[in-house]
Amino acid sequence: MRKRFFWFVLVSASFASCSPTGGPTPSEYNTVATIKDIMDSMVDPSADYLWESVGVEISAEGEIEHAPRTDEEWKDERRRAIQLVEAANLLVMPGRLVAKPGEKAENPDIELTPEEMTPLLKETRKTFLRLVREFQGTSIELLEATDRRDLEAISRLGAELDMRCENCHKTYWYPKDPVFKNDPKETDKDKN
Repeated sequence: MRKRFFWFVLVSASFASCSPTGGPTPSEYNTVATIKDIMDSMVDPSADYLWESVGVEISAEGEIEHAPRTDEEWKDERRRAIQLVEAANLLVMPGRLVAKPGEKAENPDIELTPEEMTPLLKETRKTFLRLVREFQGTSIELLEATDRRDLEAISRLGAELDMRCENCHKTYWYPKDPVFKNDPKETDKDKN
């Protein structure tokens, strides 16, 4: 599976502009970090932490169960879930760049460059917003499962979160991959 840290992708601007006055203007934000920075520093490490925190590992020594056990481990679990929920809001702040100017794709044969991704995101905003809402919704459910200390739900929602990440990645990060034939422009047309 692909690394999630790159372009998990940019959550909905509607989340950042839900105030009764119509929302903040871009000048109210100081968006220093890029989407790539936020993915690399918040989303990827938090998602990986949650995916690896609950499950069973089978090794030569036998089965090893992974699960938070202490209050501090549960606090860490919750912190990571909150980072995923709130990263969605950070990623869509007005004025945030996809990546630093001149940054290149690691695998240009299948990955879009920031220069290609930026107009695609603008052009297919409805599709993007739907994918981001789905990701954030699953992240909220994961946070709630963590608060209940529900290991089964955390495991199930972790798999769902992985699917949400992949749905966005194959649309906006590596749509050139021959495995995926996702055209967000067609999806946007269907929603009009």
